[in-house]
Amino acid sequence: MTAARPAADDTSAIAVFRNRPFLLLWLAQAFTQIGGNMVIFGLTVIISKSTGSTTAVSALILTFLVPAVLFSAVAGVYVDRLDRRIVLIVTNVLRGFAFIGVFFVGDNLLAIYLLNIFTSTVTVFFAPAEAAMIPRLVPKRQLLPANGIFTLTLNAAFALGFALIGPLVVKIAGPQALLILVAAFYFVAAGFCITLPAYPPTSANVMTRQTVSETEKAVESVFWQLREGLAYIRDHRQISWSLTYLGIAASLVGVLGVLGPNFALRTLGLKEEDFVVVVLPLGAGIVMGILLLNAYGRLLPRRRVIEFGLVALGILLAGMALSGQISRFLARAEAAAGLVDLSALTSLLAIVVVLAFFAGISYGFVAIPSQTQLQEELPEDVRGRVFGVLNMLVSVASFLPILVVGPIADLIGTTLVLLLVAIAIGASGIASIVLRGALKPAETLSRAEVGRRDPIAAALGAELPDAPPYDDDEPDDGGDGAEIEAQPVPVAGPAFTAGPLEIDGSAADEVGGDGSDADAGPGPGDPPER
Repeated sequence: MTAARPAADDTSAIAVFRNRPFLLLWLAQAFTQIGGNMVIFGLTVIISKSTGSTTAVSALILTFLVPAVLFSAVAGVYVDRLDRRIVLIVTNVLRGFAFIGVFFVGDNLLAIYLLNIFTSTVTVFFAPAEAAMIPRLVPKRQLLPANGIFTLTLNAAFALGFALIGPLVVKIAGPQALLILVAAFYFVAAGFCITLPAYPPTSANVMTRQTVSETEKAVESVFWQLREGLAYIRDHRQISWSLTYLGIAASLVGVLGVLGPNFALRTLGLKEEDFVVVVLPLGAGIVMGILLLNAYGRLLPRRRVIEFGLVALGILLAGMALSGQISRFLARAEAAAGLVDLSALTSLLAIVVVLAFFAGISYGFVAIPSQTQLQEELPEDVRGRVFGVLNMLVSVASFLPILVVGPIADLIGTTLVLLLVAIAIGASGIASIVLRGALKPAETLSRAEVGRRDPIAAALGAELPDAPPYDDDEPDDGGDGAEIEAQPVPVAGPAFTAGPLEIDGSAADEVGGDGSDADAGPGPGDPPER
């Protein structure tokens, strides 16, 4: 007999949080995500201070990214054959001890890199186990809000960990104390996971000799899908342009993460840990960009908004690179005019904060419409196969600038590199205008609005459409004989990315109506799961 559809408020976030096992899993995610982003900030400061090398910071960021690219395809195969609860506990404990190890090695660069590679590799196995636990803990009707909560937390953790709590702890107690605090976060998260119900594999998925064979098949599948994705991109120029825009956006965030400490030290005259003065207004600008698109995007063609955003972003980044000269020029003009004292507005720091805020708005004008355009242009029947490949392509494309800008900045200076990056971004916007020509009729009708969704939730990737009615009110424990498999988490983009790139703008398509696993892992615009 079909059960009545539950009340609407039963699928609210508050109703989901009343589920104690889900609440504990969410707390584990919050502790590990915030702690992981704190570590990104703390290790960046440690390496920048100990080496003074931008190249060393580039290498650090790559230790966060490379393991996800190399091992994400095989992680799900092994997670499917282990008790997910045990995987969550062990991976959190291992990461906690790894950060204690980082504390004891001090500023030994090689040891820091090796321990961080180990931590990032362990995280690759943690992420699909965490994603697979969600449909185990909540009824099917609550899968949409549950995944939305996890996606929202994933992005909010970046702001809290990297831009707020991390800098605050480093300022008060130093980066070494931050490492001990983060290790404690992971041990606490392991404690939360201990309370979760067991989730052993089905008899068909126990660890056997076939696991190695299936691992090989998973790797082969990645290369097969890569070829398929490249062929699809080659045959669809619109997809190529969307990927180009997203690749530029993802690369820029990684580049700013590499250049940030030296920019704060050499251009702004601050300490390395103070480059948060750029990150915070940049993040606030991205949120403002979403609000503006939500309010006025329907009035503007999407392609023109992206191209304008690229050009404006280039100009604003060039302004940040030349902020010292701009500040001195305004100070001289103010002194010559002899009017009201405007030194607070013409100071170097004030100029950088303002430019970073408007650069964030421009970044939002590029990343969000590009994301929406990609979502609309991918046919539903190829989304699952192509989208993971697109994630990988964007991630791999972002490696090159991260690798290159560090050594170049050490040779010619951070300011000049930032100026060259700004010119390249602005030129890409102009090239898009020239090469793509006048707007086609379909492009004229394609608008840049975010949609009829809450703008803040949309900015954080947590927009939640109405859930379809479900007949099953119980958590999906695979009792129907269908195992809920942990899917490999899509490869993440740079560690400092503002938000995830999802195929339909919501968690809806990630949850199969048959109770299949909902992947709450990060996307190319997101910070990687730590």
